[in-house]
Amino acid sequence: MSAEASSLEYNSETRRLFVGLSTGTISEFLVADDFNRMSHTRDYLAHQNRVTAVLFSLNCEWVLSVGRDKYFTWHCSETGRRLGGNQANAWCTALQFDEQSKLAFVADYGGHVTVIKIKDTGCDVTTTLKGHSGSVRSLAWDPDRSLLFSGSFDQSIIVWDIGGQQGTAFELQGHHDKVQALMYACASKQLVSGADDSFIVFWDMGVNRVETPSWTDSDVCQKCDKPFFWNVKSMWEQKTIGNRQHHCRKCGKAVCHACSEKKSTIPLMGYEFQVRVCNECFDTITDEDRAPMATFHDAKHSIVYIHIDQTRKRLLTVGKDRIIKLWDATSVLH
Repeated sequence: MSAEASSLEYNSETRRLFVGLSTGTISEFLVADDFNRMSHTRDYLAHQNRVTAVLFSLNCEWVLSVGRDKYFTWHCSETGRRLGGNQANAWCTALQFDEQSKLAFVADYGGHVTVIKIKDTGCDVTTTLKGHSGSVRSLAWDPDRSLLFSGSFDQSIIVWDIGGQQGTAFELQGHHDKVQALMYACASKQLVSGADDSFIVFWDMGVNRVETPSWTDSDVCQKCDKPFFWNVKSMWEQKTIGNRQHHCRKCGKAVCHACSEKKSTIPLMGYEFQVRVCNECFDTITDEDRAPMATFHDAKHSIVYIHIDQTRKRLLTVGKDRIIKLWDATSVLH
């Protein structure tokens, strides 16, 4: 290669290989039947900086890509001609595309996901998904239910219900470090995530999950009415010292420590680890509610990329230790 390879896309049906380079160029190759050689087809001058993701749409005959030049572009795969583009506000970090609706999902370093509708004459920004407090580093797409999954440096995964068009979003909290890789298994309705914490998590997405509540703002505990430490007026009137504010993860109410001393898992809301809940909500959570909806597996290396072969039930992980591992996922892929 003429420069460092930074992204890769392979289409098994046509044996076309697209390699994104650190210079911004995308090189296309045709791989031989026996996989012993590949011939260079053309170069796409797509970006001015490192290509962070490249996708090939056979039905649309498009090569879509994003890069550190803050641009999303798409080219005709038959002529190599640039068809259009859109500039983001930060480095573009990940990309997903739905062929049916022609919606492109562009993640960026600022923690946003821009939804772009591609048309014959150009493109329109439909909306911007804002929910992460850190850089979004990976995206996955469920074409059957129109669900978008985004993994972030804030250690969380958000499930965006694009098809419902109601702004519904579910959180998945199962990692203790930056989420670097996502892959969705359509056949088993499972999301697989990898992170810097060296764990692979298999999420059951076939269940009806519950949206996490918005946190309410209050100057007093919404359970016992005791003031928080910034509520000087109430502290003076009640001749008491203000408390620190907490939030119940189940109901979203602002509570003091005395009213939220207990912790519990809430798998339906995506909380696979114990989180703070108010005393009232804790009493309503049953053992059945605490039944885990994800399985955790120690990969023994920080994961930066995941790929699944659903037919043979094989899982591939690439780590920061420069090691590629191949896993037998028969027991965890339904």
